[in-house]
Amino acid sequence: MTAAQADFAGARSEFPPSPTINAPRVEDGAAIWRIARDSEVLDLNSSYSYLLWCRDFAATSVVARDAGGVPIAFVTGYIRPERPDALVVWQVAVDRERRGRGLAGTLLDALTARVVRKLGISAIETTVTPDNTASDRLFTAFAARHGAALEREVLFDGGLFPDGDGDGAHQPEVLYRIGPLSPLPGPARPGTARVSRAAGHARPAP
Repeated sequence: MTAAQADFAGARSEFPPSPTINAPRVEDGAAIWRIARDSEVLDLNSSYSYLLWCRDFAATSVVARDAGGVPIAFVTGYIRPERPDALVVWQVAVDRERRGRGLAGTLLDALTARVVRKLGISAIETTVTPDNTASDRLFTAFAARHGAALEREVLFDGGLFPDGDGDGAHQPEVLYRIGPLSPLPGPARPGTARVSRAAGHARPAP
């Protein structure tokens, strides 16, 4: 895994019109793959894996769509098998032209509202590398907005990874645990939300 391209939480979102936020569909897999590729910071998985993710983990993922229904941002996640009350956020990415407007934070809020309400999730987990200040800001701001505790600890030491950066080293993955989370107001229509014009990131864990 690698750090997601993060928006700064709390920034204003000004989209004319506001994007629609809902669950991904299989046909969104190609667009999500392209957004991940163009982020230039995410570990890019195979296009096949994004199709599978849209099929098998749609209930724990979310996309933002432009007026034409095309995905412009996404958050992918899954329920941790040994801890069914925790949502693991895997990747967060925003289309290049939409960054800096708080969309990543808005998507994370929308996904959390859904999984807390429908799946009984009470905590979020993700991992962030020490140099990923944008993702640290995203999740620190998320915890503050929701009045939840944020705990950090090293999950995987850098020495566990067979690959590394240019000097052969790999940064550790720091686990962020956020919770407990309380139920949040749901969208006006089931499965769909609209981004506020005054709305308010991740190397998500394996």
